[in-house]
Amino acid sequence: MRAAHSRAYSRGMRLLLINPRSPESFWNFRWGIERLQTHKSAINPPLGLATLAALCPPHWQVTIVDENIEPIPLTPDADLIGIAGMGAQFPRQSELLRYYRGRGHFVVAGGSFASLCPERYSDIADSVICGEAEYLWPIFCRDFEACQPRTLYRETQTVNLAESPVPRFDLLKLSRYSTATLQFSRGCPYRCEFCDIIVMFGRRPRQKTPEQIGRELDALRALGVRNVFFVDDNLIGEPKVAKELLRFLADYQARNRYRFRFGTEASLNLARDSQLLALFREANFQWVFIGIESPDPKSLRETRKLQNVREDPLSAVRRIHANGIEVLAGFIVGFDNDTIDTFELQYDFIMRSGIQAAMVGMLNALPRTPLHERLHLAGRLREHDVEGDNTKLATNVVPLNMSYTDLVDGYRRLYARLLTDEAIAQRIVNKQRDLLNPGGGSGFGPLEAARILLRFTRHGLIAAGPRRIRLFLRSLPWRSPGKIPGAIGDWIVGLSMRDYVERHFGAPLRTPPRDWSARVSGLSAFLSRHSVLGQSALSERLDSGGIPELTICLQAWRSRRLFARAAQLLRALLGSSPSRLRLRIGAVREGDLPHLRGFLRRLARFGDRVSLEIGETLHELIASEAWRFELVLPLAPPPGAVRPDAHTELA
Repeated sequence: MRAAHSRAYSRGMRLLLINPRSPESFWNFRWGIERLQTHKSAINPPLGLATLAALCPPHWQVTIVDENIEPIPLTPDADLIGIAGMGAQFPRQSELLRYYRGRGHFVVAGGSFASLCPERYSDIADSVICGEAEYLWPIFCRDFEACQPRTLYRETQTVNLAESPVPRFDLLKLSRYSTATLQFSRGCPYRCEFCDIIVMFGRRPRQKTPEQIGRELDALRALGVRNVFFVDDNLIGEPKVAKELLRFLADYQARNRYRFRFGTEASLNLARDSQLLALFREANFQWVFIGIESPDPKSLRETRKLQNVREDPLSAVRRIHANGIEVLAGFIVGFDNDTIDTFELQYDFIMRSGIQAAMVGMLNALPRTPLHERLHLAGRLREHDVEGDNTKLATNVVPLNMSYTDLVDGYRRLYARLLTDEAIAQRIVNKQRDLLNPGGGSGFGPLEAARILLRFTRHGLIAAGPRRIRLFLRSLPWRSPGKIPGAIGDWIVGLSMRDYVERHFGAPLRTPPRDWSARVSGLSAFLSRHSVLGQSALSERLDSGGIPELTICLQAWRSRRLFARAAQLLRALLGSSPSRLRLRIGAVREGDLPHLRGFLRRLARFGDRVSLEIGETLHELIASEAWRFELVLPLAPPPGAVRPDAHTELA
């Protein structure tokens, strides 16, 4: 074993880092990505994995795979596999950990959810990294090379971010993302009851030096990046330090012809600091995401978001807009103070503010947060299988001043109202009244901007008909041509969110639509007629929520027409209901692979509701299409199989 380990050490440990598939949410802006930016696949790359790669010993061979833009390897050539994830990714992260561990790989888990709940990984990972990686990961790497890895590495020190390396951006497929990401600070000084940031990173913000950020921007500039998102949970947590960074960025931009368009997250008190606002503009920050949560001061005080009650939040948003910075915002419904009247209050505020990217979610109690502890003691936590994802029609919180059904129905109706064509157009008009001298450009070159506009005209306007076209034309600020790109961008944001709502917020099929049985029967007859088995290849069941789950076995077809007809029937089923589909694809002849790929491309729009069950060989052959769907991982070796010693595979 030592000899094998020595050979592995001499050639460099082979490390595979995986970012698991994320469940679709508003944050994906899937419609805009798939329909308009056809060469893009996701918004943000996995910055944490790029940082982890930079912390590895120099002789290690590191590969990063992001399941959101590419297929995962089912049989990787790796000595070690690291899989990170947030709470919303935990179901997929745990599947991947079990799969690779079951195949004999040493697997290590990390990410924000492992930092909050390391105990959830005790039986599915060989090692768990709990906390920030800058100090822990090099220790783990040394232990792993010495064949002495511990099961748990928990950070007990305060990480000095001045010691954080430049992330390995070169290992990320940045051309597949709309933006690149970097981080200046960790931690937040506030005490919001529902937030897990202060649990993980503390209330005393820590920062990198401006010179570090300059080196990271140099690396991104060399890779052709133009759009950069500072993922800090509150860039202005320490305003004095933030101003030093902004002055540095303004100088950097001036020296490099304003190469970058920046965006970030900040608290609402940004609006009260005129110097901060001016510096944001000088550094070319074009948008900022703010957690407004609620226009009701009672709800804000309840959740300890006191920084938002010092002035009228609508006035604050308008002041930020007046400085040419667009506001994206998060809102929450379901606070203890909230009633059914809260939905109208939220609707009125979002419409008047003109905020198009209004990410409304139901209150969700994350593990280890003060909110979770309080509700647990009060017996007000529900079982909920999606942790950390507040863009679904479910939550683990039992509301106080309305029923759970009222909360869910009110949430659904709120979005239905916000995302009508009329509401999208009116918010654009309202924002353009306040938005003065917005930052120029879209972040795209002239040719790409023209392509996006043509695709938007085709898929977003012409396909919807004359009414939307009229509303679109009326919403454009014709007297201020410089604002028109932003208005078009708001239409893209609104229609992307609407597409998500239409596919995910439909009423559960407790009573199937009128033609449901006929459609299923027609599909079943078609599959039976063309099945090499000579029998029906479709089965149907209802899940606990009353939503149909169809399982279909596709056999070896030799006709492109049959693949096309099957895709047509399945698109009709998926488009008329929130049903789910499980495809079991058997042997496919090599000559039929182009037909199968075309079949999958036709179903790609419903990829988040379609799972694929395919063999390893076929997975490799159709990987360029299969990654868009939920891949059902092949079964691990049977329980009686002997799992290799954790380090014998290092050879």
